[in-house]
Amino acid sequence: MTLEQLRTEVSGAVITANDPGWDDARRFHAGIGEPTMVVRASSVDDVRAAVRLARAERLPVMVRSGGHSVWGGVPGGVTVDLSALSSITVEADLVRVGGGATWGAVAAELTNHGLAISSGDTSSVGVGGLTLGGGIGLMVREWGLAVDQLVGAQLVTAGGDVVEVSASSHPDLFWALRGGGGNFGVVTRFDFRAHPLDGVVFTTLALEGDSRPVIRVLRDVLADAPRGLTVTFADVPAMDPNAPAGASIQAVWVGRDVDAARAVLAPLIELDGVTVAELEARDYPDILMDTPAAEPDQPMPGFVGGNTLLRLLDDEAIDKLVAFREANPASVVLLRSLGGAYGDVAQVDTPFPARDATWFAMAGAFDVPGMLDDAGRAAAQEAWDAIESLGHGSYGNFSVSTDPEWVARMYSPETMARLAAIKREWDPQNIFCRTHNVVPAAAA
Repeated sequence: MTLEQLRTEVSGAVITANDPGWDDARRFHAGIGEPTMVVRASSVDDVRAAVRLARAERLPVMVRSGGHSVWGGVPGGVTVDLSALSSITVEADLVRVGGGATWGAVAAELTNHGLAISSGDTSSVGVGGLTLGGGIGLMVREWGLAVDQLVGAQLVTAGGDVVEVSASSHPDLFWALRGGGGNFGVVTRFDFRAHPLDGVVFTTLALEGDSRPVIRVLRDVLADAPRGLTVTFADVPAMDPNAPAGASIQAVWVGRDVDAARAVLAPLIELDGVTVAELEARDYPDILMDTPAAEPDQPMPGFVGGNTLLRLLDDEAIDKLVAFREANPASVVLLRSLGGAYGDVAQVDTPFPARDATWFAMAGAFDVPGMLDDAGRAAAQEAWDAIESLGHGSYGNFSVSTDPEWVARMYSPETMARLAAIKREWDPQNIFCRTHNVVPAAAA
């Protein structure tokens, strides 16, 4: 198939550097890319045609829904823009979501039906990327990961075919989609089981002084807390546009019972240096963050650090995380509670790592000119390596690295081997490599 043949087959738009609107087409939420072409698909058949051309020309495929992925900045390849495939259909508790929908739109529609899905925490994030990477959401302890709520998917394969995938139809592929990333095809529709929800209690606690004793109490509270409580600790610099500078705790309680939420959080609220900035019942869509799109002439700084999944948030881990933030003025530290429904899923049931983890941890220093020299980068990397050594596996959705070696940090060797075998079956040419790439296993 040639470019001109693709243009005749696609009902949407095929845009290259020679076409009007190129700069707009190659811009995505996290930056601006240099693909060979952008296919703005308006149907599943458009996706099929784009994939067939990519395979024939041996071009890698990058799938765009919300556009938050750093993979959009890797030069070359075919970008398949799914933003027009954004329908949301609710049938009782079954929710069918187009691959180009965003979580904000899904949350808003489900609220109209008294339902919700635990997703990410940002409204503009795409359903596709977050789900395929696992999806640690604001109600992860109540309902698990986004993939734990997934019951089916429609997939365009590397051969351009359309398959329906579920536990009973292509079960190995269904296993791989639930945390194996975008390695296996273009998901044009996701099917989820939603949960009744009339709202949440959203709490923000502002922190002053040393965060260590507060995090220790937070850890102890979550050890015995009802599953309806999920918390996030964050300490961010003034340069972060998404949150007020300094340390804070945000808590999401499933349901609108303010008194119940306050009672569970009481050990934290009563601490010196803790101030209740907000504690009120809200609709779930209203607590999702809005993040501004990147400005192409102001690229994001580098990031020295990473993330890991902690089976135990012990005092050593707390000390190392807080010390990282103290040593690097332009840095961020984040913790999110796991456990509960997240841990109900057996490790072998999905590729997602460390189902016995109780906390997700991230730390990183922003590589801002004038703030980090070579010695500072080395020190930050050494400090992060010491934190990561305490964890088990990494969460790909929170990685800003496009290093092809990074995927080895995400999965156990056994999981990687199974993913590679499934990859060989469904994408032996590895055209779906613009993700944390699982390379197809060698033929036996």
